[in-house]
Amino acid sequence: METDILLQVLFLLLSLGMFLAMHNLPRKALAKLRLKNRGNVQAKRHFVQGAQLLTRARSARNKTTCVSLAKEAVDEADKALLLDPKDAAVHILKALALDLQGHKSSALRSLDIALSPPAVKTLSHRERGDALFKRAELQIGINRRRRVDSALSDLIEAVKLSPENSKAFCLLGQCYEQQEMKEEAKQAYEKAIRIQPSSSAAREALDRLESQ
Repeated sequence: METDILLQVLFLLLSLGMFLAMHNLPRKALAKLRLKNRGNVQAKRHFVQGAQLLTRARSARNKTTCVSLAKEAVDEADKALLLDPKDAAVHILKALALDLQGHKSSALRSLDIALSPPAVKTLSHRERGDALFKRAELQIGINRRRRVDSALSDLIEAVKLSPENSKAFCLLGQCYEQQEMKEEAKQAYEKAIRIQPSSSAAREALDRLESQ
């Protein structure tokens, strides 16, 4: 993957060089572009390394190993952000690694940055939807009673942007239940089951609501 990124950047630099030469732009402008793209390549390297560390942390059976790898993932994310602070994907990576360590408030702050301008512009609709779902999950994890309104707002938007996210619909149902909006909760659980028929959490919640 790193090789592919380097090849793509080299090709881009070659194309830019030809374009600038044809239009007789100053050499200083070309030098600045080269430095900028070199920084982006290095940022992507740190992002890839951080993502690999996060994957290993998630699959680690030992809690100490998990936390240690997650810390290394955060370090790589921080290095990437020094070079490219507007990349929302890196902020999300950092948030996931912090959450794995149990630092939910810090993880929430990283997601807030990822979902704010200008970083959010770098995300696709689905990526933004998944990030909104994760932020809602963290908000509820920190304080369900006080943050359910914010979580509900994020989840309504999340299922529009990422309509195949069964977990988002399930959490949306829980928020509706908290607000005593039973009919909306049922609809959310039903959608979660249609997407993922094996969702025991959604099925149990729906059975509970129908028996009331």
